[in-house]
Amino acid sequence: MSEVLKLSNVKKYYGRNKVITKAVNGISFQVMKGEFVAIMGASGSGKTTLLNCIATIDTVTSGNIMVDQTDITRMKEDALADFRRCELGFVFQDFNLLDTLTIRENIALSLVVNNFDSNEIDNLVDSIADKLDIKEILEKFPYEVSGGQKQRCACARALINNPKLILADEPTGSLDSKSARILLETMQVMNTDLEATILMVTHDAFSASFCSRVLFLKDGKIFNEIIKGEKSRKEFFEEILDILTLLGGDVLSVK
Repeated sequence: MSEVLKLSNVKKYYGRNKVITKAVNGISFQVMKGEFVAIMGASGSGKTTLLNCIATIDTVTSGNIMVDQTDITRMKEDALADFRRCELGFVFQDFNLLDTLTIRENIALSLVVNNFDSNEIDNLVDSIADKLDIKEILEKFPYEVSGGQKQRCACARALINNPKLILADEPTGSLDSKSARILLETMQVMNTDLEATILMVTHDAFSASFCSRVLFLKDGKIFNEIIKGEKSRKEFFEEILDILTLLGGDVLSVK
């Protein structure tokens, strides 16, 4: 497998002089093509700051982040905007859909911005919607569909450009247990059938159990790492809970 993401001694500090918060304090890891990786940790562990740095929303204090052999920590803002639009896909907790656009138009928006041909746009949207089982709602507006359907729309939008890496920030946080399970199963399809590489930040052990690997953060550093391997999802879930017990804090959510 090829390397999609590589972090080398990444640090993100806030403050100045003697009042410094080390939100991310020397983190290094890799994500290979086709992996589905979770980052977990209590509030204040640095997981959201780390995701923001990878997403190019925030800048690192030091260290390097490579996405498909491109060092995003060295890029200028204009180049970063193009890179973010073309090479990264995003799935957010609050959907970030535009209520004045149909589901089809929300999914197609990035293709329109990138000047794709209209016929190609329709074909791509139909194809991804069919794979994620939302084809029947394409002409509806976001307020006309369920939370789970909105998140599958967000997944389709994240996939439509065939990005190198999909970043998911607490994607089940605003969903009920049934919708959360459907979304996670959808993300598994994205990963296994559509070969998407996914990095997901979550505080929820149930969500993390759908991943192939979990990184645990504490005080801005990697505390532990576990790999699913041949374990069942239930066995992996229980192993995740064991690590979270060692971590403590507010990370024992179970759906």
